[in-house]
Amino acid sequence: MARQTVQWALALCFAAFTSLSGAADFKVGFVNTDRILKESALATGAQSRLEQEFAGREKALAQAAETLRSTSAAFERDAPTLAESERLKRQRELIAMDQDFQRKRREFQEDLTNRKNDELQRVLNKANAVIRDLAKQGQYDVIFQDVVYINPKHDMTDAVIRGVDAGR
Repeated sequence: MARQTVQWALALCFAAFTSLSGAADFKVGFVNTDRILKESALATGAQSRLEQEFAGREKALAQAAETLRSTSAAFERDAPTLAESERLKRQRELIAMDQDFQRKRREFQEDLTNRKNDELQRVLNKANAVIRDLAKQGQYDVIFQDVVYINPKHDMTDAVIRGVDAGR
């Protein structure tokens, strides 16, 4: 709802600017942030770095999940024949393994999310700098990001991607 309100406010501002300054003097541009994050070499390089950085931990988590699954299956299979003390001991071990696995998975997700956000912010900061430079060079009055619809002739996304990638 808030995003829609902001979009309406921007549209009203745009309408006001065009009526005040004359449509011929008003220069508008549009940038698709999603395309920058998917298509720029800087963003795809960041994604590759993240995959490499977290591949080892992801593999270790997958192995821990498999170990937990097989240990749980063995416990379920053996539980009816175990002595009560042995069953309780193995059940506690299984619970401890599960808690450890859940903690490691949570830490992995938090670390991955933080690193993704860092990389995303780096790409967006670079893109915003390129957008500001393009706005000054092209004497744009306003450049919108992520609107519902805009005429493709105002789309500057390709130029921004080229600028982001040139500054790598």
